[in-house]
Amino acid sequence: MLSLALKYRPKTLDEMVGQKHLLSPDAPFRKLVEAEALPHSLLYGPPGCGKTTLARILATKLDRPFHEFNATTLRIEDLRKLFREYANALQKPLVFIDEVHRLSKTQQEVLLPYMEEGAALVVGASTQNPYYALTAAIRSRSHLFELKAIDEAAMHKMLERVLEAEGIAIEEDAAEYLIHSSSGDLRAMLGLLESAAAVERPVRLQTVRTLRPQAIRAGSAEADSHYDLASAMIKSIRGSDVDAGLYWLARFIEGGEPPEFLARRLAILAAEDIGNANPNALNLAASTLTIVEHIGYPEARIPLAQLVVYLASSPKSNSAYEAINRAQKAIREGKLLPVPDHIKTHARDYRYPHAYGGWVEQEYLPEPLEFYESSGIGFEAKLAEWLEKIRGGKGEK
Repeated sequence: MLSLALKYRPKTLDEMVGQKHLLSPDAPFRKLVEAEALPHSLLYGPPGCGKTTLARILATKLDRPFHEFNATTLRIEDLRKLFREYANALQKPLVFIDEVHRLSKTQQEVLLPYMEEGAALVVGASTQNPYYALTAAIRSRSHLFELKAIDEAAMHKMLERVLEAEGIAIEEDAAEYLIHSSSGDLRAMLGLLESAAAVERPVRLQTVRTLRPQAIRAGSAEADSHYDLASAMIKSIRGSDVDAGLYWLARFIEGGEPPEFLARRLAILAAEDIGNANPNALNLAASTLTIVEHIGYPEARIPLAQLVVYLASSPKSNSAYEAINRAQKAIREGKLLPVPDHIKTHARDYRYPHAYGGWVEQEYLPEPLEFYESSGIGFEAKLAEWLEKIRGGKGEK
């Protein structure tokens, strides 16, 4: 007997729940599909938002055989065998790869020529943004499309449809809990409904609460979006509010947010907002990222909390961040300077600073440019002091 999630899985684009930004008639994604011009695509979004369903619908819509793999178990020989099977076929397959961000470099290299030759339409999916985990060659041949968590209005509409079709009675507060606690995961909502209906009818709130004591992603459910919570956490730490930083971190943890995502966001903050005011912040962030990749929850919450406390308590400076922004802006505006002859590879006139006590005056730019301004905060003040001593009191001019 099919589960409710499978029984009511959409079979056409118009039956898909949510994703109007992709599937409305005027959406570029929909137009590409209708024109049968969809390129290799990477789909990412939270669980239960329809990534696999969409891939299956695309295969049907484009009249292509559908083959599904998971990157964690995918064998290179399986890929080669599949492509040999369709080598002379008029209709090439749609190859769907779940957890696509976990493809090894070797797997990507094997896949690349088949993508280039059009031997298959490759569609990857992940709950994480897979774009930066893949090689430049794969990225250049693919488009990235984000699927969003199903909004509550769409969840409610789908629930009513299933309840009516299945003849299931449910109390109003139980239905609301089904929707809220599923946090935009349609599959999870139907799974909980199925279990609760097997226990009793009409379904009561107490039963669904017993089966699911807390929301799947309690930290980011209902009004607060994933990105708003991330913004709140980062801004609290930037503002040196330790308790607020810990609160928003806890919201994420209770919602089951992957610890790797949290560690990555905190590592960016350590470089962007603390920088050289306390260089050890980035070291601790890097260590935390490594640790949480290996231990996971529940223990991962401890180094994450340690890192939040440390970052919030550290002196803040965004001097390095602002400096690279200014440098990139100058280049984008056309400031493209030639490399001075004396610092080119194998230049004979280059003056080696170590031969002059650690510093010697010479030009490294053909014209003076200034991007970096020390904040004078924390360790950055010591760096400014060192730089002044290096340039002013040692070496030769």
